[in-house]
Amino acid sequence: MDPLDAIVFGATGFIGRSLVAELLTQGQRVAATVRKDTLTPWLISQGIETGNLELVTADITRPLSGLPEVRDVYNTAGRYAFGLGVEEARATNVTGALHVLEWAAARPSLRRLVHISGYRVSAVDGSPDYAGLGAYEASKIEGDQALRARARELNVPLNIVNPGVVIGPGQYIGLATLVEDLWNGRLPAVPGSADTFVPITVLDHLARFMARLPTSPAGVHHWVLDDTTPRLPELIGTIAGHTGTRAPRRTVPVGLVRRLPRKLTGADPETLSFLSTDRYPTAGADAFATDAGLRTPAATDALHTWADDLVAARFGATSPWLRPYGFHPVAGSRTWLTGDRHRPDHVLLHGAPMNADLWAPLASLLTGPVLAPDLPGLGRSSATAQPMDSWLAELLDPVQTRPLLVAHSLACAPALRFAIDHPTRISGLVLVSPSFLQAPASPLARSPLAAPLMRRMSPARLAHTLGVPNGVEVKSAAADLHRPGVARRVAAALRADITRRSKSRALLDQVSVPVQIIVGSTDPLVTPVAHPVTEVAGAGHYLQLTHPAQVAHHPGAVAART
Repeated sequence: MDPLDAIVFGATGFIGRSLVAELLTQGQRVAATVRKDTLTPWLISQGIETGNLELVTADITRPLSGLPEVRDVYNTAGRYAFGLGVEEARATNVTGALHVLEWAAARPSLRRLVHISGYRVSAVDGSPDYAGLGAYEASKIEGDQALRARARELNVPLNIVNPGVVIGPGQYIGLATLVEDLWNGRLPAVPGSADTFVPITVLDHLARFMARLPTSPAGVHHWVLDDTTPRLPELIGTIAGHTGTRAPRRTVPVGLVRRLPRKLTGADPETLSFLSTDRYPTAGADAFATDAGLRTPAATDALHTWADDLVAARFGATSPWLRPYGFHPVAGSRTWLTGDRHRPDHVLLHGAPMNADLWAPLASLLTGPVLAPDLPGLGRSSATAQPMDSWLAELLDPVQTRPLLVAHSLACAPALRFAIDHPTRISGLVLVSPSFLQAPASPLARSPLAAPLMRRMSPARLAHTLGVPNGVEVKSAAADLHRPGVARRVAAALRADITRRSKSRALLDQVSVPVQIIVGSTDPLVTPVAHPVTEVAGAGHYLQLTHPAQVAHHPGAVAART
């Protein structure tokens, strides 16, 4: 039987699974080593055909046997974590790497062994300093040196790939922790200097590069990283500008960070050695990529896309509920948009203290594409000095359909004003728990302590305050309230809504598009209206969270009347 085209060790890892996807996309027959099959569901979610995939079990910390014959061997397995013990790190990064090489050396059809190392690893000569560097980096250096020496002894055709900081969906450690601190307002200064260089490598580019590497000369080792990566302070500034957060203006020398208590700096000591001004020999990798027809994505664009991925996944705490997603400029706000910006059937506007994610239970029951933004200054969107009406008009300017506009609570008033000013742009209006027709908000909304109280709320406490049952998903709303300025802006929006209620009620007589009002029986209207009203039994103010099926039934009725 002919050997398989390739085997990928570490196939369920961040790099390994993307490499498997690339090889399968090329039509190769691939064996993938797994302990638990999380790979196949991930590949299917990415739209990758798995007919040419063979799953095998392997533990590289022990000598390998019983694996299928292959032509190309890829080792993407490794323990990438800080705070590892020496033996734990060496078991995979040194011993495991040698086991893969020795197994590959015995393959009669072997064409190439491709091994993942690291951009700082292959540049080190001499024995690694475990005490100074930490177990992760030191073990990678030791493994790199041992692998090269053993490959020469066994005459194994070897290529070592030294990527920079690999960025892409699913990467939540390393540089991602700096971005998370920036996002949450916990980065008062950038560690390092103005010239600190932390080069990035885009995951998709790395996977394509590795998949083509077996056709290149053996024995050549490549630094696969973007030499145009902005210096670290500029990199952080680029992400801050894209996400609408405030970038630190100062840098802190690494030596000082080392001397300060970790509790104060939040910096893992093992990450500090990566903060250097060193540059790396990328000419060979760049030439190979050019010859292979591979283009390195622009660093700024790659950083923007990665920042969107990090925020959408809440830095690994959840999975995005809808694509596409990302930050876009809307009326002076870096606005977080989820869904179809050009051809939505429904536009969903959340109330306070929510964000677009809280529409997920309802959106899954609606037919057709949706557009769900975070309102300016709330959720993940930055504030704007422009009026809410200007923001909503600019948000909907690219929309080419006549969507149904669905708004909740305090978003109902601006949605109503848009319907009056632009009746031909929408097919109808659904007002869910319109605050201006209901009892005044809780005393918390009017309290000067509202912002600090909301800022400290746990998800369980927030759920209790909102009157939704435990288990209803409000984690993302609680997380947003902890970010700088969000709780304060939520409190201000609630107070402003109270003062404008009478004006909003008067506008109901002017709307010309079909209107449907939906409320919960425990939070009924206190003002009679001339529009159809549905009362959902047992529901409160946040019925799109607690009773999504009942809410989803009514937008269709509005559309039918248009």
